[in-house]
Amino acid sequence: MSAKQIKIKDLQTPCLLLDINTLKNNINSLSMRIQSLGSKLRPHVKTHKSADVMHKVQEGGNVQGITVSTLKEADYFFEQGERDILYAVSISPDKLSHIQHLMSAGCDVKIVLDCIEAAQAVNAFGEEQGITFNVLIELDTDGHRSGVLPESEELIDIAKALNDGKGSQMLGVMTHAGESYTCNTPEALLAIARQERDLTLLATNRIKQAKLPCPIVSVGSTPTAFSIDDLTGITEVRAGVYTFFDLVMKGVGVCTQQDIALSVLSSVIGFQKAKGWIITDAGWMALSRDRGTSNQDIDYGYGLVSDIDGHAVEGFIVSSANQEHGIVSCTTDNNQSSPLNITLGSKVRVLPNHACSTASQYTKYYVVDGENVVGEWERINGW
Repeated sequence: MSAKQIKIKDLQTPCLLLDINTLKNNINSLSMRIQSLGSKLRPHVKTHKSADVMHKVQEGGNVQGITVSTLKEADYFFEQGERDILYAVSISPDKLSHIQHLMSAGCDVKIVLDCIEAAQAVNAFGEEQGITFNVLIELDTDGHRSGVLPESEELIDIAKALNDGKGSQMLGVMTHAGESYTCNTPEALLAIARQERDLTLLATNRIKQAKLPCPIVSVGSTPTAFSIDDLTGITEVRAGVYTFFDLVMKGVGVCTQQDIALSVLSSVIGFQKAKGWIITDAGWMALSRDRGTSNQDIDYGYGLVSDIDGHAVEGFIVSSANQEHGIVSCTTDNNQSSPLNITLGSKVRVLPNHACSTASQYTKYYVVDGENVVGEWERINGW
C-alpha cells in the first residue's frame, strides 16, 4: 500500500508525524521576517536532519547555506547538494582530516573555534597539509556555553593568529544566544536578542579596528530570530527548531500550540483505572527523556496529548514514562478520558517537549495532511 493511500489511523505505532502545512507556514514565517530585516538565513539542520525538509526550507527563500552540528550532517547534506556548510561546534584537532576531506571534494565548509590553542592547531594542520581552513570565532554573548568574550583581548589574539597563519583564513564571528531559551516574555526575548546582536557587533568592530577581516557576522537561535527588531550589521541568522517548533518554544513564547508541526503517534495499550491512567506504547524511547518544560510555567511532563486529529484536550499529558510505556494522566480536576475518546487500541498524538531530541528517536517522518499520509521522508542520526 503506498503512502498516499493510507490514513494516520492505519500507521503502526509509535511513529513520527510531520504536518506538512504547519511546516510550510513555520518556514515561510521566519524566512519573510529575516528578509524584512535585511539579513539572510543560514538554517540549522540539526532539528530535522532531512533533505526533504531542507528542500522545503529552500523553497521558503532567503537562504544562504546551512548550519550543521555533526560531521555526519555535513557529509549527508553535502551529498544532497549543499555546498556552503557551517560546522557550528568548536573544532577538535582529530576532526580536521574529516574537514579536509570535505574541502577536497568541493565543499565550502567553515569551522568555528574559541581559543588560541585551537587556532594554533588548525594553523599547524593546515600548513602541514597545504590547505587553508575557513574559520569563524565563536563568541560568548550570554554566558550560556562556549565562546570567547567579545570585549576580551583573547578575541583579538585569536583573530590575529587566524589571519597571520598559513593554514587558516579569518572569516568572521558567530554566536548562539542559548540563554534565550530561559525567557518567557516579549520584553525579555527582545532584550536578549538585542544583547546577542550588540555584543556580536562589538566584537566585529573591535576586529575591524585591529585591521583584521570579519566579513561574516552570524547570530542566531529560534527565540532571538523571532524577537529581534533590527539586524543592521548582521550578515546571517541561524535557527533550527523553528521548522517544527515544540512545547519548550511554546513556553518561551515564540509559537503557539497550533504551530507545532511534529507529533508522536501512539496507541492505547491498557489502563490503570483506579489511578486514572491511560497506558500507551510511546515511552521515553519514543518521546525521548527530554523534560524541557519542567522549569517553565506549564510542565507538560513528557509531552502534551491530543486526539488522533491533533486536537489537544486540556490537562492530558504523558506524566510518566518507562522505556516502552507512556502513562497518560489528566492534571485538571476533570480527570475523564472521554474527551479523547479513549478505548483500547485507539490512537493519540503527543506533542514533544524538544523536537530535536524526539525526532532523533526515528529514521523517518510520516508526512501528513489532515487525516492522510502524503509521504515518507527519511532522516539521519548519529555523528
